[in-house]
Amino acid sequence: MTVGVQTCSPSTPVLELVRYFLEAAADDIVVLDEGNAIGVIGTEELIRAYTMHNGTELTAADVMREDVPTVPADIPVTAAAQLMLDMGVKTVFLTHHAAGIEYPAAMLSFRHILRHFAADEDDDLRDLGIYAERKAPLQSFFERRDAARLGKTTGTNSSEEAA
Repeated sequence: MTVGVQTCSPSTPVLELVRYFLEAAADDIVVLDEGNAIGVIGTEELIRAYTMHNGTELTAADVMREDVPTVPADIPVTAAAQLMLDMGVKTVFLTHHAAGIEYPAAMLSFRHILRHFAADEDDDLRDLGIYAERKAPLQSFFERRDAARLGKTTGTNSSEEAA
């Protein structure tokens, strides 16, 4: 899994999301409204927007799936994979509860599962999960702030992608 989830606001323009997906090789992005997860956008939703006459004028709220597929944090990987197949999704989220808000704190994607499947030993996966090396939250904040000042924002909240 990757700790930290990419997010955007409901008003984020679809073209901004498309550019972000291409730059970051993103799996899915969660749409947050006042800290609450209200939907998910993946490549299928972006392709659907592409086929629409006014697709370039759409926002995240216009194209998101309104469900946020979740699994318990302590579920075995094989069980999570089966649930993903049953739900018809390529990414699931592990949620965290704080101050009355439930938000996605980590994600598990087909790409993670394939890496687990192909791993010869545990050391092949050391960049995944809660023990992966990450930047300190303050350092990440400063980097995002500096990028925004330079006009390099994507409309998404950055988090560390470990896979």
